[in-house]
Amino acid sequence: MTSNQLPVVLTEASLAAGNEEVVDGNVTVVNAMYQEFLGEDEIAQNALRSYYVDFYLSQALGGGFAQYVFTSGDRDGVDEYVREGLEEMGAAKHLELFNRSSETFDDLSEEDAEAYLDGDAEDEDGEPNEAVQKMESLDDEFESTLEEEDIIALNAAWLKGQEGLVVLPEAELEAHIAERVSKVADIEDRRAEAAEEALADAPDFEIIIRELCDVAGYELIKINSGDPNYEHDGGTVLAWHFTTDHGDFVMIEEEDEAFMINPENQEIIAAVEFEEDDEDYDFEDFDDDSADSAEAHESVKA
Repeated sequence: MTSNQLPVVLTEASLAAGNEEVVDGNVTVVNAMYQEFLGEDEIAQNALRSYYVDFYLSQALGGGFAQYVFTSGDRDGVDEYVREGLEEMGAAKHLELFNRSSETFDDLSEEDAEAYLDGDAEDEDGEPNEAVQKMESLDDEFESTLEEEDIIALNAAWLKGQEGLVVLPEAELEAHIAERVSKVADIEDRRAEAAEEALADAPDFEIIIRELCDVAGYELIKINSGDPNYEHDGGTVLAWHFTTDHGDFVMIEEEDEAFMINPENQEIIAAVEFEEDDEDYDFEDFDDDSADSAEAHESVKA
């Protein structure tokens, strides 16, 4: 099944509600597909067009075209989805304004673009920055255009009229997405790559906690909080509270060692030694009698 044959998917509850719920329902489905590492060619293109039109709307309302630019990153793909979506759903006035805003911003000098994104309407001499003012006037125009042309209503009506629209009970959505995921040959590679990228960006305490969970064979569910006044060995230390599939634990660092401790009885469940090399950690299992009792068990945003 090619990308242009994939159907838009909505739940029965969202379809039966108002316009905003219909649009939000599509956003929820697309987010769920992204979270399962489906690519844009594995999601209905019209679902993505609706999704990014709503993204544009929320950003423009939150902080004008500047916020849309700032949050979009590489705009080429997003701009295309927005343009196509606005055109398909009949939002001609918004499409014309979007094109003018895009062209005007892209024509700004680097200094003027930075000033607009920073919200600086005046130059260093206190004089009005005409280029920034022009962009801000387009932001004001967005508000008036929205009164004339309701993007949410147009978006919802367009979604409801999709050919081949799939409408599912809420309880069946997860299974529907799982079936799509099962047909992706390299899904495990995608998951591994995403996990590696997430770990690379993780703070040191999270890296240590994940390593401890791996040593213990526990699955990390979430990191809850840091406690700078945790009582340990007659003093107070910084401890990180976290939840696993086997309950709640704390992580404590001592020089070149870190421990996973059961807060109820202070039993050390797992321990690691690490050597700090620049900003990276090299871990080794901590081998002493206190760790011998560790049980062996199985070790994710518009």
